[in-house]
Formats: sequence, C-alpha cells, structure tokens
Amino acid sequence: MPIRRLPPETVNRIAAGEVVERPASAVKELVENALDAGAGRIEVQADGGGLTRILVADDGQGLTAAELPLAIERHATSKLVPDDAGDYDLLHIATLGFRGEALPSIGSVARLSISSRARGQAEAHAILVEAGAVGPVSPAAFPDPNGARVEVRDLFYATPARLKFMKSERSEAMAIAEEIKRQAMAHEAVSFALDLDGRRTIRLPAEAKGPEGRLARLSAIMGREFSDNALALDHEREGVRLSGFAGLPTYNRGNAAHQYLFVNGRPVRDRLLQGALRAAYADFLARDRHPLAALYVELDTAYVDVNVHPAKAEVRFRDPGLVRGLIIGGLRHALAAAGHRASTTVASAALGGFRPGGGWTPPPSAAGYSAWRQGGWQPQGGQGFGGALAAAVQSIPGLTEVSARAEPSWQPGVAEDTAQVFDPVDYPLGAARAQVHETYIVAQTRDGVVIVDQHAAHERLVYERMKTEMADGGVARQVLLLPEVVELDPAEADRVVAKAEELAALGLMLEPFGPGAVLVRELPALLGETDVPGLVRDIADDLAENGQALALKERLEDVCSTMACHGSVRAGRRLTAPEMNALLRQMEATPHSGQCNHGRPTYVELKLADIERLFGRR
Repeated sequence: MPIRRLPPETVNRIAAGEVVERPASAVKELVENALDAGAGRIEVQADGGGLTRILVADDGQGLTAAELPLAIERHATSKLVPDDAGDYDLLHIATLGFRGEALPSIGSVARLSISSRARGQAEAHAILVEAGAVGPVSPAAFPDPNGARVEVRDLFYATPARLKFMKSERSEAMAIAEEIKRQAMAHEAVSFALDLDGRRTIRLPAEAKGPEGRLARLSAIMGREFSDNALALDHEREGVRLSGFAGLPTYNRGNAAHQYLFVNGRPVRDRLLQGALRAAYADFLARDRHPLAALYVELDTAYVDVNVHPAKAEVRFRDPGLVRGLIIGGLRHALAAAGHRASTTVASAALGGFRPGGGWTPPPSAAGYSAWRQGGWQPQGGQGFGGALAAAVQSIPGLTEVSARAEPSWQPGVAEDTAQVFDPVDYPLGAARAQVHETYIVAQTRDGVVIVDQHAAHERLVYERMKTEMADGGVARQVLLLPEVVELDPAEADRVVAKAEELAALGLMLEPFGPGAVLVRELPALLGETDVPGLVRDIADDLAENGQALALKERLEDVCSTMACHGSVRAGRRLTAPEMNALLRQMEATPHSGQCNHGRPTYVELKLADIERLFGRR
C-alpha cells in the first residue's frame, strides 16, 4: 500500500484520541495550562458530565492577541525555551504541560473558545475553533485584570463514535471532580472551585505553602479524620526528597482509591510507587486492606522522564530502586516512630455503639437518673449495645438497693507479690484495673479509659520479637535432600539469579542451571514443606514488577505471624494484675503495637470527655 501524508485535521483527531480520552482529560490539560501560567485561582464549570460544556477560568499571566493563534497550533508551546544553539532540552521539563497538543486536540473534536487578557494589557481578545476550523482573533470582554477563560462545548461532537465509549454523565462528572482534587492536593497555594451542572461541588481556598497548609488541603479533600491519623514524612536521599502524609495502619480502606502520588507537583499513577507503598505496609495490614496516603516525590528533572505517556500520567525514573527504597524506608520510619499509637477512628466507632445511632439515647444531664426512674425520658429502640443495655437495666428490680459492702476480689493496679503501684498518670496506656471476659484488659489513663485485646496485643509483641531475632541471627536454612530445578523464562531466570545474594540472606540458596532454569538447594527453615516452583515464580514476578523479592519476605513474615498467633496469650486466659500491667508496658515499648499482624487495632482509647457525654454530663 502507498504511504500517504495525513491531513492536519486527521492528525489532530488522532492526537485527541491519545490526549483527550474523556472530559476529565480535557479538564486536566486546561487546569495544568492554568497552573503553568502562574494562576492563584482556578474555577471550573462542567455541564452534562463535561460533554455539554466545560469552562476553566484562571487569573494567570494570560495570552496576547498575537499568541492566541499560536496557542491552538500543534506543538506550539511557551514551556520549552531554546538554548543558544536553538536546541530544545526535553530532559529538564519543569512544567506540567510541554507537548503543545492539548488545545489543538480539543479544538479538533469540539467547539473551543479562548478569551484572555495578558498581564499588563488593556484589551482582551478571543479566538474560536470549531472542529479544527480556526476563526479570527477578535476583541472580547474580560472581567478580570488578567488571565484566561477556556470554554469547551459539545466535546467529541466532531467524532460521534467516541461518544459511544463515554460513561454516564454522573461517572464523567465524578472523574472531573477526582481530577480537580488531585490537582488541588499537588498545589495547596492555589484556590480551586468546581461547579457541576450549576451546583458548587468543590470549594478549596488557598492554603499557606508548607506542611501545615498541605495537611489542611488534604484534610479538606480526604476528610478531617485524615489529619488526626496522618503521619508526617520528610526524608531525603541522594538528591531525592520524599514528603507528605500517610495514615496509621488501623486507619485503612477496602481499596486503594485514597492513595495519591505526586512527582515534582505532577499527579501520577505509577506502579513502582504504588508497589513501594504496598510493600511498606505489608507487615501491618491484611492483603485486602489499603492505607491512605499522599506522597510527594521531588527530584532533579534530569532524573525523571515525564515524556513517556501522551497524557503525562506516568513517569520513568533514572534510578527507580533509589526512589522505591526511599519510599519504603521513609514510610517504615514514620510507622516505627508512631509506636503504639492507634487511629482515632477506632474509638469513634466504639462510641458510635452507645450514641443514638447505636440504639440508646442517654438522659439529659439536668434530669439524670432520677428523671429516668420517674419516666421523664425513655430509651430509644434499636439493636445496638445501647439498646440491649437499656432493656437490661429496666428489667433489674430494686436497682437502687445496691449493697455498699461490695468489694473487688483484688485491689486494682497493685501487684499481689511485689505491691508495686502503677499510677495511670505515668504511662500512656495507663494502669490495669480489670479483665473482662478473660479477653479484654481495662486500664485507666490520665484522661480516659483504654480497652486492650490481650490476644491481639501479645500477638504483635511476639511477632516483633521474632522479627528482631530473625534479623539479628539470620534466617535458618534447611538443605533439600534433592535439589529442585525450576524452569523459567530466560529473562526471568536472569533476574532471579542476579538477586541470588539477597535471596541467600533470606535463606533461599539457588544458582543458574542452564538457560531458563535455576537450581534451588536450600530453603528457609521457617517455611517447612512448600511449593518451591511456585515460590520461585512468585519471586520472579515480584522482581519484574517491583525490583524486589517481596514474595519470599511476605511468606517469611506470614510464617512468623502464624507462629506468633499460636504462641501468644489466648483469649479466655485469666491474667493477674502484674501480667496485665506488664503487657501494657511492653506495648508502650514496642513499635507498631497499636495494631495486630492483620491490621486490626489492639486497643481502643475512650477519652473521659466522650464518656461524660454518653452519660449527659457534658
């Protein structure tokens, strides 16, 4: 077949298929243009899921009348500056957009209108593009001293086939809102507003630059609870800096939708960074739970390639191992520094069982117990713990005739043999006061009450001790009676053999065995009988995807977790006061003791103020 040169209209529509996949893609390109123009305020309006109308207005530097026709030409951009020799450097990209494809691509499949007043100019001008046909530059009214207003109508009307692949208007509108949120997280000093079908959906005022302003912006988007349960990150290694915030392990979700990654201010979806986040939390969360995090990576533009995807959604690092190691190390350092801290949502969920939604409404403080006895208020119906408690209290005859001579069987907080008194003021987890149902320890703190799951807490303590012993003494190995040959793809075999030294440190001894195969001689003794080919293939997959043999580490950790579970204090065992207090002191001294090996909380803390509200004292 003969080679043909495509007409410009067809070229623009092909580019639109790569750059503008859906309305949210158009919003992304226009917002990034506004940010590159130095905007401090960005307002977005979208009707009909963005298919009917999109408007992006900003207060950036604006465009002159001479720049408007150039702005809608392909590969025309103000974001690349030539050097003295006239060459353009694509290795040092410091802006969000640089390809010069967004506006002409949008104009080729929609009705595009741009009006702008450049900073310092008295007059404003506008230009229209309709399905690739460019109109003349004309004077226009513009309300702001400077900036631009870009309006897109009837997106994809020039390519009707593309409309068949669009989702519902609601889904497209949600994608636009998600894109605005990501851009707002990356630029906390810029105010953002989003109107969907005439309704104000997002309004985010500008925040101060820095960690405090960034956390305020993240809390406005991810919820106030995030700021209460976020761990600050700020680490640097070999010119790469990691900052941001990550949630406590007990503050998690059922999917990874609340994980946000940014590279040099650019929102990205990168498998390397997502894999590093998963690896950092692998020791603290069950496989079906995911942490909340907003991570910001900053590095020299020469060490990251942002020109690997038309929509600029992916990046490539020159040294991916360095970035991955920094993320894992930074997150684990923050998690270790959190100590035994658990998320505040655990206590909120517990208190919810007592509140009206949980089935019981406490009496008002002015009436109190006497009013209840006289019928002044009535417990509300419900199935929660509160409802059951209210029903049980009403059924007890002679409740006021409680014996004053009742005494506890042992003096709380005092060791029987040593007479050691634990003052709840001196310890974060307080002093043990009782054991409930031979499973839960109740402790009094300075300003509240702590309820500890004795099995989950001891399981974490045993697990951390086993990990420390394994790290100090190395992983014990067992020699296979018959070495096992595992056949792999030649490239996979090369990757596995290249990591033989690291795998040996984890107890797996292997060596090359011809092209496309490895010979396994020794295994970690902790694994016992295991599927050797399956293990090696999982390691090969991890090396291909993440550059690290997570499969082996996770299996060793799973074995340690199982052993810790079976070797810990079981529910149903009665503990003495010294044993309970010793467990509390060990929890305070052990990292990550706020959650068990499966990501569940080991204790719940109820503040005295919250308890007083339950009883109408506040």
